Amino acid sequence: MEGKTLARIGAIVFVAFAITATVIEMTRKDEPAPARAVPVLQSPADPLRATLRRCQRLGEAATGNADCLAAWAESRDRFLGRTPAPAASNSNEGR
Repeated sequence: MEGKTLARIGAIVFVAFAITATVIEMTRKDEPAPARAVPVLQSPADPLRATLRRCQRLGEAATGNADCLAAWAESRDRFLGRTPAPAASNSNEGR
């Protein structure tokens, strides 16, 4: 008899817990989250990003475009955490 009584008490506690959780969930007022003007994942306007998108639309022709090559180099440097190399001076300028 001891086992049956313990099982009954356990079942009553479980049912009481389930009913309490259900009542709490049903009485909870769901307030919609405030809408944000800007999506969370969207970063501020980045000229490099715009250039990379333009180069993406160019397709294979972008491989010969100097602006695209420079944008890819800058993007690669950002990704790898490198500081951009200083602009090399043209050795024919003084001649």
